[in-house]
Amino acid sequence: MDKFKQVKPYDLNENMFDLIGRQWMLITAANGDNVNTMTASWGGIGVLFNKTVAYIFVRPQRYTKQFVDGASTFSLTFFEESFKKELSYLGCTSGRDEDKIAKANLTTLYIGETPYFEQSKLTFICRKLYAQDMNEESFIDKDVQNICYPNKDFHTLYIAEIEKVMIKE
Repeated sequence: MDKFKQVKPYDLNENMFDLIGRQWMLITAANGDNVNTMTASWGGIGVLFNKTVAYIFVRPQRYTKQFVDGASTFSLTFFEESFKKELSYLGCTSGRDEDKIAKANLTTLYIGETPYFEQSKLTFICRKLYAQDMNEESFIDKDVQNICYPNKDFHTLYIAEIEKVMIKE
């Protein structure tokens, strides 16, 4: 089993724009013994509420949403480029229909009750602080709304404190 070392968020030297927007991440949460994950390329890392935070977006129809809503924590995991095919599969297949984590050959590990993946190169363990459903009235730039939400299936925004950062050794 690969080993991870914990580092402080401020010690990261990663390009988060590239990691999230181009390489993608998995958002993973548990509901009892069940775990679900989804691929995401929207989100960010920063400082808010005097805490290091991650913010993510999940559409209402995503199966992972009920896991994120039902848990107090979730993980964000990042992988080597060689996992791009698996991340693509995990982003377009629903965990409602099959055990997509097993089919992607990922091994689930836990920190406390928070699932993450042994194959990841970087993991954030996050504790939810805030959630808000996006809505039509809040869009200032209506072009963004029209392009990103033609079906009006607005994301829920989650802001979470980054409690642990784990890097593969």
